[in-house]
Amino acid sequence: MKDIEFQAATYDEWKDVAIKSLKGKPFESLITKTIEGINLEPLYTQEMLVDKLGEDLEKQVSTIRSLKASNSIQAAQTIYGEDSKEFFEYLKDSVERGNECITIDSRVLEWNEEDLVQLASYLTEYSFKIIIQNNDKLLEVFDKINEQDREKVKGYVVSPEPVTLDAFPNVRTFASDTVPYHYEGAHAIQELAIALAQAAKYAEKSESFEAFANKYFVQFAIDTPFFQEIAKLRAFKVLWKAFTSAYGVEENIPVPIIAETSLRSFSKYDVYVNLLRAGNEAFAAVIGGVDVVTVHPHDVLTKPTDQSIRIARNVVLVLKEESYVADVLDPAGGSYFIESLTKDFVEGAWELFLEIQESGGIDAYESEKLMPAIEAVYNERLEKVKTRKQSLIGTNIYANPQDQLEKSTNPLYADLKRIAIPFEQLREQYHDAKPSIGILTFGKLKDFKPRADYVEGFFATAGVTVEQSGEIETIEQAKEWLEKVNYQYVVVATTDDQTKSLVPALLEGKKENVILDVAGRFKEEEQQWLSQGLNGFIYAGQDIVEKLSGLLESLKEVQR
Repeated sequence: MKDIEFQAATYDEWKDVAIKSLKGKPFESLITKTIEGINLEPLYTQEMLVDKLGEDLEKQVSTIRSLKASNSIQAAQTIYGEDSKEFFEYLKDSVERGNECITIDSRVLEWNEEDLVQLASYLTEYSFKIIIQNNDKLLEVFDKINEQDREKVKGYVVSPEPVTLDAFPNVRTFASDTVPYHYEGAHAIQELAIALAQAAKYAEKSESFEAFANKYFVQFAIDTPFFQEIAKLRAFKVLWKAFTSAYGVEENIPVPIIAETSLRSFSKYDVYVNLLRAGNEAFAAVIGGVDVVTVHPHDVLTKPTDQSIRIARNVVLVLKEESYVADVLDPAGGSYFIESLTKDFVEGAWELFLEIQESGGIDAYESEKLMPAIEAVYNERLEKVKTRKQSLIGTNIYANPQDQLEKSTNPLYADLKRIAIPFEQLREQYHDAKPSIGILTFGKLKDFKPRADYVEGFFATAGVTVEQSGEIETIEQAKEWLEKVNYQYVVVATTDDQTKSLVPALLEGKKENVILDVAGRFKEEEQQWLSQGLNGFIYAGQDIVEKLSGLLESLKEVQR
């Protein structure tokens, strides 16, 4: 085995084999276009990377590796609590079990003097991240910290506008907070450009660039596209170097990168899939080089439990202690794919940043151009989920109809624009309507199973379990079955040829109070069947939410 050598294949040789394997499909079908408009190739080689970056490759890698703000990654557990007593019990338990950066959303409590004094003692001892609103009472906690302790206090304050804490030199308050834009739908290039534009806004208002840099940090939400999120974080460091150079700063100034796992793809149903999402996102954050990371519990959209909070905290601790990835300076460095994608993000974000600055800065650009562009991206995300061009496991595919209806909502995250929301609303609506739905499975099992399974999965997204008729082998039997059953809605599932023979016969004697659909797409027969009383079709690529919403209205008419 040691003496065996494999001949290296060129890209063109690999491409020829790939084309043969595609059996007539174009090679371009292997290229994936991201929501940022970047084409992801099916294969990346060293030659492709060198051709793309040239001498910039070494500069890109060295820049990323020289701008790590810390030598470790801090777990930043969010602290919850129904009241002050529970909050501080959770806080004490959290730091004892490995939480290294106390994370507090100010809305979690109605803060009083006693709470602030107690919290001040923790902020003196532990690093922290505080998320506040304008003129938030929680800011008064800094007044409760003894003057002799203020220089050693370390943390981050995330707020809509920077707060002034001159007596706390190690508390950073100039935040490029891209998280709100992330939840509006922004993609990676937009987030990166926004981070730079916000930094420019704060730098221009500061007395010096050094004073600004000493108080600055950036916060990102890390979504599920694994490699894109790694590249996003790495790209920020390259962009930051270009940004500081534009201000005449030659030395490297590392900036802390704060991250949290994104809730954009989270769902209230099949919540353990959220755990997989969060783990994937946290791993991308660690590989991408963040300094502080918050992992949201898998049931955070409703009410986190002791168990879910512990699991979320341990995700970071396990990544640090078991994978050793935090001990590597730049785990993704040198990857042909990720280095190439990093370069694409750098170029796209810098171009957008310059456009923002030329328009008068982030404040002038935001309402006129930025938010409409982000809304368009959000709508594109929704469209992909509704049509299953993007899979949302447990929501738009492989949904579990046995999940109990979940109406409770964590108020801290009630207003987030999550892409699972339309499906959650469908579940509520179908739960209230309680329609009776059946599938007329015609022919042998092999004839109807693929389409019957698809229909079952289609309705599972709305939390509905449908019943199958079993093997029906003649048209007369099918007509008799349809006449006897009490379903309000029936879908015909069989092969194309059998469907074309069966549907006209079923429509001739169909009861008026039965809605009939067909599984499959029959463009030639569509108009004729619709005119004869067919309701419609269920097929791959269809807008699931639109179809199920329209059907629900039809069912309501039948029930009246």
